[in-house]
Amino acid sequence: MSNTETRIESPPVPSDNSSAATAGPGFTATQKIAMAVLLTANFTLAVDFSILNVALPHIGHDLGFATANLQWIVTTFALCAAGFTLFFGRVADLFGRKKLFLIGMVLLGVASLVGGLAQFPALLLAARVGQGLATAMVTPAALSLMTTIFPEGPARSKALGLNGALMAAGFTAGAVLGGLLTGAVSWRWAFFINVVVAVIVLVLAPAVLKEPAAGQRPKLDVPGAVLITVALVALVFGIDNAGHHGWTHAGTWGAVIGAVVLFAIFLAIEGKTTEPRVAPGLLKRSNIAWGNITGLLGFATMTSLVFLLTLYLQEILSYNAITAGLILGVLGIGTVIGGLTAPRIIGATNPKATIILGFLLQAVATVPLAFISDSRGWLIPLLITTFIGGVANLIAIVGYTVTSTMGVEAEQQGLASGLVTMSQQVGIALGTPVMSAIAVSVVAATLLPGLQLAIGVNAALCLAAALLVGVFLRLPKQQ
Repeated sequence: MSNTETRIESPPVPSDNSSAATAGPGFTATQKIAMAVLLTANFTLAVDFSILNVALPHIGHDLGFATANLQWIVTTFALCAAGFTLFFGRVADLFGRKKLFLIGMVLLGVASLVGGLAQFPALLLAARVGQGLATAMVTPAALSLMTTIFPEGPARSKALGLNGALMAAGFTAGAVLGGLLTGAVSWRWAFFINVVVAVIVLVLAPAVLKEPAAGQRPKLDVPGAVLITVALVALVFGIDNAGHHGWTHAGTWGAVIGAVVLFAIFLAIEGKTTEPRVAPGLLKRSNIAWGNITGLLGFATMTSLVFLLTLYLQEILSYNAITAGLILGVLGIGTVIGGLTAPRIIGATNPKATIILGFLLQAVATVPLAFISDSRGWLIPLLITTFIGGVANLIAIVGYTVTSTMGVEAEQQGLASGLVTMSQQVGIALGTPVMSAIAVSVVAATLLPGLQLAIGVNAALCLAAALLVGVFLRLPKQQ
């Protein structure tokens, strides 16, 4: 291992973070409350990605959605959350992370109330747009607040480990919670519960969240912001369309080609802008560029695996939606354990080694699932392998989160956090439609052969991610 891959020591700590420096990996009382507020907000937003999946048929019946249009309830949210994250990450740097966090929580509460009371499709979709924009505001703002509250070192690794664990567990918990709420009361409570969380967070956050005094504020790169946002929306839309209409559909390849063109124009403009939307020097850093690529793969592989296994449990093994969600809850438990374990592995090795270990273990745990059959005897092996895979995935995710925020100046932490959050949300938005397209590409009497192929591809992506990190990722020099 080269000398650029050694463990990173904490840099000098500003006076307003002195408590964090002296506290070691532990948190002060104020930091604990602040972390609880930030983690609660991020967990709730992660849940929103999947909480309506089980409820879609009920929503369609109640509000008059055509079956073919139900996917827009999920896609509208994902498009806004992934497409606007980088933009709001920069807004957080320029105008205040705490302020953006609070505005986002207000929007989440209002949009969720509208969604819970909606009586026709257009209003529900408008509410999902609001929730997606709130996610794009709150998630990078919360992450950048964490990275400024805690300096590089054990405390930050612990904070990011907790955040990564709850973000990943939230996706699985959403499927379980959505099924329980829909079956016990109504799908509308999947919206109303956000209103309660938003009120609690807004009461506590102003008193416990702090951020450094704002320095000189550069101009917001509006052309760059528009281009990158539209490019991301086009990419997410194209990949999602492939899952529903195939890769040869004009809406698929047209949107993907359009996204590539827009990305190229964006990079050309950024190279000539005095105050660019994305600092070229930031993207040229190996730990940021490759860290975020592997983060995208980490979220894409695990969330898409949840989707594939949900189909397997319901369509092949004939479990009902609530039972399937509870079975996958074991994976959620694994993600929490992985998030708590990852900081110790980082401390004993380094973030790069942690990412490689996580992806290799996830690949090993996923490979056996490519041989699933229509026998319920596979249930116990499935529980064991998904638990191990959940632990492994979070080890990799925490490693990439720490890696992608290392060595970044305080005034650019919002941008770096926006990149981290964007890779998470794009991974979630892209993984499921890609794996869905692979699964349905196999012509067979049942869905089982397609699921086997898609899970095999999923395992191969985990292995590829480990290889990419091993070959290309370089950590910043020891500080």
